[in-house]
Amino acid sequence: MKLSSRGIWVAMRSYTVLKLIVAPALAGRQFMSEQKVMQAAAEDDKTLAQPIFGALPLGSISPLGWMRDQLELEAAGLAGNMFDFYRFVHDARWIGGATEYSGLDEASPYWFNGIVPLAFGLNDSRIIGQVKHYLDYVIDHQASDGWLGFEETHQTRGIWARCLLLLGMMQYAEADSTQTERIVDSMHRFVVLAHSMLQDNYTGLIVHGDDTFDIAGFGMGRTHELHIPLQWLYEKYPRNNSQILWETMELMIDGGEVWGADWRKFWVEDVYPKSEDDVNSFDGSWVFLHGVNHAEGLRYPLSIYRMTHDEALKRQTRTAVDLVDTYHKSLAGSIIGDEYISDKQPQRGAELCIAPEVMFSLAYIYQYLGDNDIADWVEQTTFNAFPASVSSDWWSHQYVQQENQPWARNLTKGSSGLWVDVNSYSNVFGLEPNYPCCTVNHPQAYPKYLANSFVTTEDGGIAHVLLGPASLSATLGGDNAVLISTDTKYPFDLSLTYTITATSAFDFYVRTPTWANTNTSTITGPGKSPQQAITLASNGLQKVSIPANEETKFIINLDTQPRVELLPNNAAAIYHGALLYSFAIEFNTTEHAPLRYYDEALLDSSTTDGHTHDHAIVPTSPWAIAIDPSQIAVVPSDSTNGDALPNPIWALGAPPVELRVAAVEIDWPLEHDTPAVPPTNPVVTGTPFSARFVPYGSAKLHMAHLPVLSLDTVDLLG
Repeated sequence: MKLSSRGIWVAMRSYTVLKLIVAPALAGRQFMSEQKVMQAAAEDDKTLAQPIFGALPLGSISPLGWMRDQLELEAAGLAGNMFDFYRFVHDARWIGGATEYSGLDEASPYWFNGIVPLAFGLNDSRIIGQVKHYLDYVIDHQASDGWLGFEETHQTRGIWARCLLLLGMMQYAEADSTQTERIVDSMHRFVVLAHSMLQDNYTGLIVHGDDTFDIAGFGMGRTHELHIPLQWLYEKYPRNNSQILWETMELMIDGGEVWGADWRKFWVEDVYPKSEDDVNSFDGSWVFLHGVNHAEGLRYPLSIYRMTHDEALKRQTRTAVDLVDTYHKSLAGSIIGDEYISDKQPQRGAELCIAPEVMFSLAYIYQYLGDNDIADWVEQTTFNAFPASVSSDWWSHQYVQQENQPWARNLTKGSSGLWVDVNSYSNVFGLEPNYPCCTVNHPQAYPKYLANSFVTTEDGGIAHVLLGPASLSATLGGDNAVLISTDTKYPFDLSLTYTITATSAFDFYVRTPTWANTNTSTITGPGKSPQQAITLASNGLQKVSIPANEETKFIINLDTQPRVELLPNNAAAIYHGALLYSFAIEFNTTEHAPLRYYDEALLDSSTTDGHTHDHAIVPTSPWAIAIDPSQIAVVPSDSTNGDALPNPIWALGAPPVELRVAAVEIDWPLEHDTPAVPPTNPVVTGTPFSARFVPYGSAKLHMAHLPVLSLDTVDLLG
């Protein structure tokens, strides 16, 4: 990630304070940590707090229907081909190459963390071959002292990128038992070294002297990211190394606290910056304000809760979710951060990296809190924010997405000042329209959604919690072989058909989103049971008892109507089910060879592919409208054709359900070459008409945050 002038100033301020004030106290802090270690060593039993819902091994869940189409497009697109040509993966120093984009050395570990679940989610032998090559090289070249990576000096050895690497290795070990032992061995060797480094004044975490691995402090905002793979090791493969694993996690948190990056002090109502003015006057570390850090920081309290069993940290996690939701969540489910959080104004952008990190964080949080609205948010991001910034063929992406985005091109007319540390080219769909972190990190989104879609329950059952077409093959309790298939077009259709077999009886659950009408949503079956209203537990789960040794079929039909979210300053947004809808804008696309992220010069052909192009998209139809949300109709799209959904699905006109909304053209001024804040009292320039609204994720040009007017009755279906 890069830094704005403000970010650099704050980072340097933090570093100066660290050198002049904090560094002399590190010895005392180290002594405190040693005392904590002595106390911990005296405890006979250190257990990790358990989730409400348990994750299933990678590879046990497979995509079906449109989700399989998407993952196959991802595998055939940029994500599945970077290994063959893209310099930050193909020529990564991690595998003997010569290229990295920063001293963080995070590029190919980001890629690895996302491609492992894609490879095993699809069981794609070509992609598995890529990650196996990467894994083999990294393990085979592990340093004699245990270091994972190519760096050889303390100045260059930073722990942060190892967090990503270990997340990928953990997933790989779950998916391929033939590699588990060597992966676990390698991880333990690294942890022993990391433990000794951290005991030495937090070497590898806090920058000292002439260290160059993380002068801005990104890793300081992500100290908890080592916890997920280390807690996995601690529970499943401790290898008589439990104490060192435990102490390493404590030392990571301690180091961040010393540096000034303790998220427990940030996720507090009176501290949290709620507006752009609050952000500009914020007196803490810059790491809290960075959008991607923000999304990752949601995981921080639970990472510590698992070790301490402190229920206050669970409550603080809920507070963190609510604070982001209230003050910085985009209509599409991302966090408005470009690259810094600001407010909810729609001309501000959301960096693409934020969306997959929000999806992963909230899926993780849901497993511990079980709050239904958190799973709703995962789906909202998955079906709106993420696909809106990725081309339908998965070969290009944006760096910044806006809720109101009537063009995706270089903003060349007075665009400076629109965003923070983001250049004017960031709206373009391309290979690296800005910093390459989003290029290498975005592939994790859908594979991890799939991997977390089914979970185990506390009563020994299974729940389908992140909805979509998928199947599960798993063994419960060591001997109960379970097969589950979900035939659905969700979220484009609200019917889900389940077929389940098991060798022993168990309880199965389906999560019903909070937006569904529980009075009119139904379950048909299993067996000869007639259609009846769903009966939900307080956590939104519909229970179905599955008998042994027979096929069980049933259908969940969710019912809902379009819903209008009223926004400040007389504006509104429209949802139907899990989908945000936006005004459809016709467009023309021009393409050219990809440009380099830092100077917009042509990229060398050695790091591009015949499919890689940068795309400028400009409107050919009006975009400036106000709406009357009291007049909405649900209609089928022209793409509706029997049982099959179009592929690709995230293209304009492909989703089968659209809306018609009463609208009128208005005068909408520009600011920084983009639509200004929606006018509160818009000047009407046309006559009311029936406006076509489509799922936001399918509309690469979109207007979703719209002013409201009361209009005469419009024939919506005429």
